[in-house]
Amino acid sequence: MSETAVAPIQPERLEAGPPKYGRMPPVPARRVGWREKTGFMAMVFGMFMAILDIQIVASSLSELQAGLSAGPDEIAWIQTSYLIAEVIMIPLSGWLARLMSTRWLYLTSVTGFTIASAACAFAGGLGSMVVFRALQGFLGGAMIPSVFATSFTIFPPEQRARMSVLIGLTATLAPTLGPTLGGWITANMSWHWLFLINVIPGILVGITVFRFVHFDRPNWHLLKRFDYIGIISVALFLGSLEYVLEEGVRDDWFASDVISFFSILAAISAIVFFWRELACENPVINLRAFKDRNFAIGCAFAFVIGIGLYGAVYVIPLFLGRVSHYDSLEIGIVMMVTGMFQFVAAPMAGNLVRRLDPRVMLGIGFSLFALALWLNARLTADTGYWDLFLPQALRGMALMFCFVPVNAIALGLLPPEQLKNASGLYNLMRNLGGALGLATINTIVIDRFSLHQQRLAEAVTGSRPQVQAYIDSIAARFESLVPADPSLVAMKLLSGIVQREATVMTFSDALLVIAAVFVAALAMIPLLKRVSIVPGASSE
Repeated sequence: MSETAVAPIQPERLEAGPPKYGRMPPVPARRVGWREKTGFMAMVFGMFMAILDIQIVASSLSELQAGLSAGPDEIAWIQTSYLIAEVIMIPLSGWLARLMSTRWLYLTSVTGFTIASAACAFAGGLGSMVVFRALQGFLGGAMIPSVFATSFTIFPPEQRARMSVLIGLTATLAPTLGPTLGGWITANMSWHWLFLINVIPGILVGITVFRFVHFDRPNWHLLKRFDYIGIISVALFLGSLEYVLEEGVRDDWFASDVISFFSILAAISAIVFFWRELACENPVINLRAFKDRNFAIGCAFAFVIGIGLYGAVYVIPLFLGRVSHYDSLEIGIVMMVTGMFQFVAAPMAGNLVRRLDPRVMLGIGFSLFALALWLNARLTADTGYWDLFLPQALRGMALMFCFVPVNAIALGLLPPEQLKNASGLYNLMRNLGGALGLATINTIVIDRFSLHQQRLAEAVTGSRPQVQAYIDSIAARFESLVPADPSLVAMKLLSGIVQREATVMTFSDALLVIAAVFVAALAMIPLLKRVSIVPGASSE
């Protein structure tokens, strides 16, 4: 087949049915031409934009708060609205891709995402910003799983490893770069450019997708059996759950009537959703993909990776800002170490996944990630760039060693007709892992800080000779410098030290908890079937 006339891939041309002996489903013997590759690369770049926009505003919330005249609690909705809308769209994307085709779904998504980005830049207040951010998240959410499904649909097995490396690098690098890039843009231009930078790339991606993406065709007959109960229940379930996870910490969980209401709504909607999707003949989200053991365990691994990916990107900048008093640029320089080593590890991961059992590679990746977090957890008040360099480098390498094999493990054994739907569920689990991880981390930070502060305060009392000697020495220094009682100044300084050390210990605890999750996840690896990345390789 020439590269100038590429026919769409039809589902009936692919071998249907469950794969045998753990081998990846075969794809037609065909050449992937430059047009298909160009279209796919445009889709990958669009996915990068969508993931980047989750975190790009994280380091600029104070500027956005001032620009939109919003309160400190209200400004969090700029993040929350995006995440809630995105998590609703991700599982629906599989059904929409089958309905509209990959081309038209992606083109609609990237066009709407670009328009919503421009609208965010010109938002006149918090209300309109939240609406436009929700549109951004909803439309951007369709782009992410489309890329995963397409990589397993159009590329033969010998090329999937390279595609997994590319997707893994994109999906993990974007959250790492988001706060750094956002801080730099805000410092050198204005917060409006956090959104305007999407406009030109979005237009180019849309044009490229329209011209070169012809991987499948629409199936409008799906509208005749429209599962509206499934769509409504999944939207209420995931939207309510995401709201509870995002806002629960700030509202003291079930002490808030609002959190209690949305928790009950999430529970009821979940029951309706699971009943409907398991009983319906043509569900909008086909949960039967979880019958595949590798897919179910792969989704659990994606959940764990989401905890580590978003949790570490949240905790380390928070520590550097609160304890080390780094500005956004200095924090970005520290976090860039992870990104650099992701690039270094990408070709290594691509080669290893073709030569090594993906289960072994995944075990190495999870072990390295846990080791990196354990090293990160050895924090002190003097921890700086070089103290964090090795843990950050290991974490960057570990991310690639985790992400590349888990893609193949989760999606590699599914028949092609299930890939679009399964890709949405798989990506949903990673996002839910991130949301639950951040909610848990925030709870740990609040509870453990109170505990450490209380224990340190009990230990640092004037009845101990060492403490009294320290207070006396500080008071002597300030005796001729301050008009107030120098002993009170010394006590205030000591109180500040206690709070600082309690904060350091709290962040160490949070990192250790994430590390423990990765260690615990290693126990699931023996339950996996082997996936043969290279055609003809033996499988178990």
